[in-house]
Amino acid sequence: MPPGIDGRRVPAHVGCVMDGNGRWASRRGLPRTEGHAAGEAALFDAVEGALELGVEWLTVYAFSTENWRRPVDEVRFLMKFNESLLMRRRDELHDKGVRVRFIGRRNWRVPRRVLRQIEEAEDLTRNDRRMTLTFAFNYGGRAELVDAVSRIVADGVAAGAVDEKLIAKYLYAPDMPEPDLVIRTSGEYRISNFLLWELAYSELVFTETLWPDFRRHDLFAAVREFQERRRRFGGVEGVEE
Repeated sequence: MPPGIDGRRVPAHVGCVMDGNGRWASRRGLPRTEGHAAGEAALFDAVEGALELGVEWLTVYAFSTENWRRPVDEVRFLMKFNESLLMRRRDELHDKGVRVRFIGRRNWRVPRRVLRQIEEAEDLTRNDRRMTLTFAFNYGGRAELVDAVSRIVADGVAAGAVDEKLIAKYLYAPDMPEPDLVIRTSGEYRISNFLLWELAYSELVFTETLWPDFRRHDLFAAVREFQERRRRFGGVEGVEE
């Protein structure tokens, strides 16, 4: 266990908003796409760090429903890059015991070849349990809630039967625990439509580090900060209901 971290209080689920790829590239006079490519090293060092800590779930924001508004060439690159990443890395993740999952809309906007790679990566790692790495891809927190409500209505659920537990069952990954810790890189202080329902009581840590420069020591620093906080979930510390 890294120094200064209590192994008994490691967050079970960590979320990451991987931000700053474009700025990282711009500061170096490179195309924005080079920043996305550089972010791969950051992602997999973070995965290694999470495994070292014993994190059970790691969820990363890979492509949002709003990202379709970006320049066409950048969107095309991101689709090809994610397809390539899955092809190159899924066996490595499988060997490490990492289950790969995707949450988000699998609709006409996502190229068929990318959907195929997603399905193959999920099938290959389906029984791996050391850690679950979830990619939020073509994902938006509001879209997830809209899709959940649409399915509830389609199933004919009576209004009086709708409560928080029911809505949670209709989310993209109902078995996924709520994040204990969410990290956002690049000095931005917002959640950008990431896991809106799930992070109601998550601890948020913001870092100035641009995502391509993020490494496991940054993850460890965020976990140390997490462990310094007291989580009350709306209650008062030391007072029982």
